[in-house]
Parts: sequence; C-alpha cells; structure tokens
Amino acid sequence: MIEQLRAAPFTAPIDEVLATRALDHQVRAVSVAGGEVAASVFIPRGGAATKPGIYFLHGGGMIIGDRFTGIANILDWALEHDAVVVSLDYRLAPEHPDPTPVEDAYAGFEWTAAHVDELGIDPDRILLAGTSAGGGLAAGVALLARDRRGPAAMAQLLMSPMLDDRDDTVSAQQYSNTGSWSRESNITGWTALLGDRRATAEVNAYAAPARATDLSQLPPAFIDVGSAEVFRDEDVAYAGRLWEAGVQAELHVWAGGFHIFDGAAPAAALSTAALAARASWVRRTLTV
Repeated sequence: MIEQLRAAPFTAPIDEVLATRALDHQVRAVSVAGGEVAASVFIPRGGAATKPGIYFLHGGGMIIGDRFTGIANILDWALEHDAVVVSLDYRLAPEHPDPTPVEDAYAGFEWTAAHVDELGIDPDRILLAGTSAGGGLAAGVALLARDRRGPAAMAQLLMSPMLDDRDDTVSAQQYSNTGSWSRESNITGWTALLGDRRATAEVNAYAAPARATDLSQLPPAFIDVGSAEVFRDEDVAYAGRLWEAGVQAELHVWAGGFHIFDGAAPAAALSTAALAARASWVRRTLTV
C-alpha cells in the first residue's frame, strides 16, 4: 500500500499552514550523492539578525511523507523562539534504499551548517529534530556527525523515533495488526529500506541507531514515545543507553499513546500534555 499511502493527504497544504504564520519560505537545492534534493527554509520575519536553527526530518516509515509532513508544530517553535527551520526532502525507500536516506539527511545537515551566515543561524545553536523515521534519521545523523567530525548539533529531538530494524522487543510483538503503525507496517518500512539485510548483522548503526555500540559524545537528547506503540521499548532502551554513555537525555512515555497520537488527536488531553512537555524542552534548550 505504499503508493496509496503516498497519495493520501496527511497534512494541510503548506500554503494553508503558512497563511497564519509570519514566516518567509524559501526552497533550496541540496547536493546529495547522485543529484539534488529540495529543502524548505522557513525564516521568521524581523527578529534578531542571528537566530537559532532547527534542522527537521519528517516521518513516514522511510517510505512516505515529504518535508512538510508534521511541520506545523516545528513552525510554531520557529515563531516562539525566532528560529530558522530547515526541512529536507530526503529520498525514500524502496526506490532509494539504505544508505541513501541517512546520507541525504546528513548532507542536508552539512548544508545547513555551511549556510549559517546566509540564513542568519547561530552555528552553536542548531537543534537536530525528527519524527518517527525522521527521528531515527536524526539519531543517525548525530552518530555520523560525531564519527565524521562534522557539524555539531546543540541537541537532538527524537519524537517517537524508528531506531531498530530487528523488531524483537516486547512492544514490537504486542502491536501486531493494530494501531497507526503496526509491527507489519514496521517490517514493511525496514524491508523497503534494507531489503534482505533487515535483521541481519549487515545493518549498521547509521541506518538503525539502536545497533550502535558507542553512544558517547552525542548531543543531549529528548525522546518521547507512546506506551501503546511498536517503538516503545527500543526508544526507552536508547534513552537508557544514552544515560549509560554519559549523555544527558529526557524521556517521556505517554500512557496509552499510539504512534503519533499527538498528530492524530492534538486536542486530546494526553496530546496536550505531550506537546507541552516537548515544547518546554525546546524552550529550555533554545533559550541559552
């Protein structure tokens, strides 16, 4: 059902999103291996000459979505914190399997860091953020940046991140054929990305960050996840391993929350609490 899902409208058109927000929108080309991908740059009107930056990677299980998927809350943070947002259209599996998505994501992060003067971004205040598949890619970008001695993010915001291709946790077994992103959906996404390598020793930590053996010297992290979703146990384990490695992390597990519950029902009491906790962390992180 990949093609049907790609054809379904997940979010409001970007023109509608921007109609109520005082942001300028630029579309830029980012060079990647084998070509170019588009990035949207959103800049608040007025404000400080140098602003914090938010580099955002959208969700969609590695197989669907685009740079506008889930962008509304990110743009609200842009206005609240006078921040520049860069959102990348990384290429999707199965047409573009691993390592293309994470390498695209890393190229976009490098592009953002290389254009800080032009975009008016403080190079020491770039927040790396991603939702679901984008959260997994953000974690992979943080690992690549450390290992390649690339640009440094001030922190990483991992929202229900997709981290582990092995699907062997308790929560991966519990949520089969149910919910907004089931075990079967997860296997479909990881198989599209990795093919026959999925759940074998041939998968590296940049594609599936839960496989990383060394999580030291990474940026501070915020991780949140629902208790009623496939990603629950891998996300909790990742937070614990960050703490073990001496990396500061804030973890929230929202009781009864299914995958991306805050996007599906933003006015629900649980969603309101989750969005407020996330916004509080962003405020504390960007207000330095």
